[in-house]
Amino acid sequence: MKKVRVGFVGAGGIANVHLQHISKNEMAQVTAFCDIHEKTALLKAQEYGGAAYTKVDEMLEKEPVDALFISVPPFAHGDIEEKAARKGIHLMVEKPLGLDYQKTAKKAEIIKQSGIICGVGYCLRYLDTVARAKEYLLDKKPAMVRGHYLSSFVTTPWYREWEKSGGQLVEQSTHIVDLARYLGGEIKQVYANMSLQVHSDVPNITIPDVTSMNFVYDSGAVGHIDSTFAQFDHRTGMEVMGEDFRVVIDGGNLTIIEKDSTISFKSEVDFYEEQDRMFIEAIVKGDQNLLLSSFEDGLKTLAVTLAANQSHEKGLPVKVSSITSPKITWEVK
Repeated sequence: MKKVRVGFVGAGGIANVHLQHISKNEMAQVTAFCDIHEKTALLKAQEYGGAAYTKVDEMLEKEPVDALFISVPPFAHGDIEEKAARKGIHLMVEKPLGLDYQKTAKKAEIIKQSGIICGVGYCLRYLDTVARAKEYLLDKKPAMVRGHYLSSFVTTPWYREWEKSGGQLVEQSTHIVDLARYLGGEIKQVYANMSLQVHSDVPNITIPDVTSMNFVYDSGAVGHIDSTFAQFDHRTGMEVMGEDFRVVIDGGNLTIIEKDSTISFKSEVDFYEEQDRMFIEAIVKGDQNLLLSSFEDGLKTLAVTLAANQSHEKGLPVKVSSITSPKITWEVK
């Protein structure tokens, strides 16, 4: 069987995790790396094999890759996805998808019309425990959702700049926002309070270190997400509550609580490994539906986090539709 030839745009950070899994996948072969830091690309090419580049255009022109992992900062996407999609190259794009909704929506349209397989790195969806939770909630009516993403400061220089990262909610806590959508339904309105409380001495910092976001679902259910990088450890989780039930996700573990019973499950999978395996399998089988987060779906999560940022700036509740509208039809060439 012909292996899927895989390239990487952005060879540091989270790309290292994907590389560990893709390099061991019998259906895939890592063939190319592109990173603005030449040393990083060269080191990865030496370790995993393949060619090294510092310019995406050159790599796409010279390397016959079948798929790309795009792991670049939020501000650095440019037109990478569009160029790859037009060449018929399948994509796994790390979150967040961008910082400008309309520009990212244009990417989504081009990707859709290209017919390629495209996934987004919302890896928590691939937890076995999240799958159990989603199955349990199929016939339930959530009334309230509470989530949290509590972590420590990321020292990467661009992370601390609002114009480059979009802040923690857009760049990191987006995982919990996405999980709130995945398990609770679509979100129609948000109201967010953000503040820089304990990291004001960090050079060039322009993002808040604490965030509190309230939101309302289309169903009328309400939710809340706390986010901070003022902690020394890392904790994530979510509670989905309804009449006589509570679904609790703590890290990767799950507890389902009813009036007379409590059932707990420990995750037995590496969600990154599952996500990457399913991406390659989806390419081999030509089946986009094997992936749990498409580009269009990831765009919806981006809209919620951008609406939260806008709410913080305005000091008012913001409807998500105000981010996604006006709806524009682009001529895709």
